Amino acid sequence: MPRKATHRPTTVRTLAGAILTVALIVPVATACGPDSDASATASGTASAAPVATVPTTAVPTATGPATTAPPTAAPVPTTAVAAATTKPTTPTAAPTAKPKSPGRSYPLVDGSTAEVQPVGNQNYTARIVSRGSVLATLETKDADAGLDANDMFVVLSVDGTVHSWMGGAHQGPGTFKLAGGWTAKVTKVGELHYRAQILGLDNAVNDTLDADQHDTGAVANGVHIVLSAGGRISAHM
Repeated sequence: MPRKATHRPTTVRTLAGAILTVALIVPVATACGPDSDASATASGTASAAPVATVPTTAVPTATGPATTAPPTAAPVPTTAVAAATTKPTTPTAAPTAKPKSPGRSYPLVDGSTAEVQPVGNQNYTARIVSRGSVLATLETKDADAGLDANDMFVVLSVDGTVHSWMGGAHQGPGTFKLAGGWTAKVTKVGELHYRAQILGLDNAVNDTLDADQHDTGAVANGVHIVLSAGGRISAHM
């Protein structure tokens, strides 16, 4: 009996110690339970809130397919718009400018001008112009042309050149000495129709001028000769 009495208190103490140990464990477990987790979660959430805002602000980007606005056309410079909408203006000077004339002008001894133009087939025409008015016209027709214009004599040669002089006329019919050693034998053929034979030093006929209703001219070895339809003849070197 004495052995059993001493054994029970030991057992009680052990149980009491176990209960005390459990009692101590329960508050610790409670501290680590759901409430503790919730508080830890709340605490962690509160402390992590600033970190969580970083992706929140960075997610909506302008390049994302959902938020990207439709592309807008690039601004066009105002000068380009003006160039595209403004019709080109037609320059005034170049289109209205006439091409240069292939003709030539020659001053004449009386102050007038001979305006020479080619007319094709190696022929030329010359207009005698004074103060804007055309006084006469000469034309080569495969031969030299001449004019007696009030004692001013003009020759338009087959190469388009013009020679003029004043005076020195002889009235036909008759035989007359000319410049350059030539002799002219002038005869009357009809009304306003005279003919002149140009004779050389041996009296051979070198050329014949026929002024039928209009004046005529010739160039003989650099000597210019005019015979009018009225029978006047003049020569000049």
